[in-house]
Amino acid sequence: MAYSKRMNVDTLRRAAFGALGVAFAAVGTAITEPCRIFILSNLTNNNIIFSLDGVNDHFYLPPGGFKLIDVCTNKVRDEGFFVPDGTVFYARHEAAAAPTTGSVFVEILHG
Repeated sequence: MAYSKRMNVDTLRRAAFGALGVAFAAVGTAITEPCRIFILSNLTNNNIIFSLDGVNDHFYLPPGGFKLIDVCTNKVRDEGFFVPDGTVFYARHEAAAAPTTGSVFVEILHG
């Protein structure tokens, strides 16, 4: 059986260490389609907190860590559980000292 759904990948979103403060900063722009999979990566030298609303802490990543969130990879219908379009991913550092190297990344897959 062939399915018409195809995976699409958004442009890589990133924020360099200097953009990350104690308040949340946007990592790229809002997603324009519902997201099925996203990958958060912390390649800084500090603990990073990611947020989906810019207010609340949602995901913790230690230095060198990543999280792959697979919401509904094998779904073939449009209804279901997705990260909604219009969502912006945010990041901030956790510790008292800001990171001094690296970047954080958000990778988006939809379809």
